Amino acid sequence: MKIGIILETNEPEKAWNGVRFANTALKQGHEVKLFLMSAGVEAENITHEKYNVKQQLHDFADNQGIILACGTCIKGRNQSESEVCPISTMIDCLNMVEWADKVVTF
Repeated sequence: MKIGIILETNEPEKAWNGVRFANTALKQGHEVKLFLMSAGVEAENITHEKYNVKQQLHDFADNQGIILACGTCIKGRNQSESEVCPISTMIDCLNMVEWADKVVTF
């Protein structure tokens, strides 16, 4: 199955669970794309002693998961793109939704 995930939170536990879900889907053999939007573009910078979102994101990328991130949201937060958080567009988000069999939002 093709699964699209939209992550739009910077709350540590919710973001961690969203990316953990993405990793679980990959491990089960699904194709997965993760789109970071709104506060979700801050996910790589979340620090929390219990919920290591950054590690989950890097595991996802290392396991061939595709990460996209809203360029407008990144620029609006005076951030720059990173290896894990590349600048994408709403067209990319739309393409992911059209590509996916199911879309989940966290």
